[in-house]
Amino acid sequence: MTLRCVIVDDSPAVLRAASELLERQGVAVVAVAANCEEAMRVIGRARADVVLIDIDLGPESGFDLARRLAATAERPGSPSILTSTHDGRDFATLIAASPAIGFLPKSELSAEAIHRLLTDAHVEGRY
Repeated sequence: MTLRCVIVDDSPAVLRAASELLERQGVAVVAVAANCEEAMRVIGRARADVVLIDIDLGPESGFDLARRLAATAERPGSPSILTSTHDGRDFATLIAASPAIGFLPKSELSAEAIHRLLTDAHVEGRY
């Protein structure tokens, strides 16, 4: 079964590069969004298995989006993974307090890394 993914990032270059990378690795990128409002519109329709959310969405926060998605999830079982170019240790407390299942540095983005986080979270009963 192909993993279905939504990517939320305010950088068109990152959206394009991440989509191409994941598609080449067998992940179906079913939607992309550049901000929280757009993400809320597309995620419900996309029926994604996972949502990748940039922590820094310009004037908006990926943490806020992860909380909104968790509170209004139209499709339970669509976990979110926070991403950033910054070191995860810079946000460790906020990441731990968020409903996201984990953090993935953009430099380590891969289908394998996403599957690993999903598997770990599933085994631990976090989704």
